[in-house]
Amino acid sequence: MFQQIWAFSEIKKANQEAAEPAKIECEAAYLAWRQAPTPRPPELRQAWDQARAALKEARAKPRQNTGPASQKRYLDCLSAALGGAVTERLITQNWAKLVVLPKYERPQPLVWTDERVARWRETGEKPGPVMVWIPEQTGQFLDAAVNHPMYIMWHLMVYRAPRRGEATGLSWTELDLTNGVAHVSGQLVTDSNYNMWQDTPKSRSGRRAIALDYATLALLTAWRDVQKAQRVEWEEKHRQDPTKYGPHVDYGYVYTRPDGRPHNPQNVSQALWRFIQRIGLPPVRLHDLRHCAASLSLAAGLSMKAIQALLGHSSYQLTADTYTSLLPQFEQAAANAPLDLVPRRNGVEKPTDEQALAAKAHPMQLPAPVHDEEGIEQGATTASVDEETSDRHLRVVRPAPRDEALGAA
Repeated sequence: MFQQIWAFSEIKKANQEAAEPAKIECEAAYLAWRQAPTPRPPELRQAWDQARAALKEARAKPRQNTGPASQKRYLDCLSAALGGAVTERLITQNWAKLVVLPKYERPQPLVWTDERVARWRETGEKPGPVMVWIPEQTGQFLDAAVNHPMYIMWHLMVYRAPRRGEATGLSWTELDLTNGVAHVSGQLVTDSNYNMWQDTPKSRSGRRAIALDYATLALLTAWRDVQKAQRVEWEEKHRQDPTKYGPHVDYGYVYTRPDGRPHNPQNVSQALWRFIQRIGLPPVRLHDLRHCAASLSLAAGLSMKAIQALLGHSSYQLTADTYTSLLPQFEQAAANAPLDLVPRRNGVEKPTDEQALAAKAHPMQLPAPVHDEEGIEQGATTASVDEETSDRHLRVVRPAPRDEALGAA
């Protein structure tokens, strides 16, 4: 069984490598069409369409590798079944115990420090597979993405840590705007061919209630009105040109396209990757936004148990093992704490905050935010309807304290 898994993984690896040239060719064809003066030559659009079709065909082949973590879960399940058969004397030996799998260690999140960012800009290599932004980088990302069609979804993921399938599968019926709570009861799941379906959460602990912060609650309230306006606009376009604009379908999801369809989780990941490239921030995966939320919550003083409930982890140990390292400023405070306990006559004087800031020789420089929304769905291979994005800029004002509000009244 596992020999077949390993052999098939080699085939999928080859398919993944073969899809890279098709991806590069598609991006080049799109860039040539995008930069051409208007009216754009039709042959450039035709070349882009052909490149997209070739990329879709290349991506239709199995490319998702069965990694060590999945193999371990398969082996644990099989070993438990065979162990039960041994206990009931149906077989004489649990042969699954003889299988030796590749060693697997859960990757630890690493923080994008200034030194790691400088090295990444020089070499283009990520320090690890799981990377986390510091608060300043997270703020620059949100500021740059404020006009992006997926901004409100990303805002929710940065602060309240739903998985991508839980975010895309969130429905209005499970969102309590009165009390500020989102109930996670389902998720959208997709395969390598972009097929999408509704499923239950990843585990029993994944069914949870997430309290919404005031900013996310305000954005979702405003987005509900924007979504209703998009529906009216789309239905009018459908009446005028039904061949180009299909009928609007109300699927009931919170985050939808203008025609009412939910976002494919893979498209959301691709959109984030393209947007991060565009604004020049160090790369993170869409799933890493959960790690950003956990790090921010940990830095804000939340207990590990509260973070476990926020993330929907099945065990406390999983959360603690994943987030053993804090943000750099808190690691520095922990390193300085023992120095204050030892009295010294000739010790080094502790620098002030101003001196500590001045000691930074090379502060990280990032390009100005880019609000380019065009081409957001160019990488999606299943989009069948032209989409239009909203330019509405949603601003959030923190509510005044209750005493001040009563005084003003």
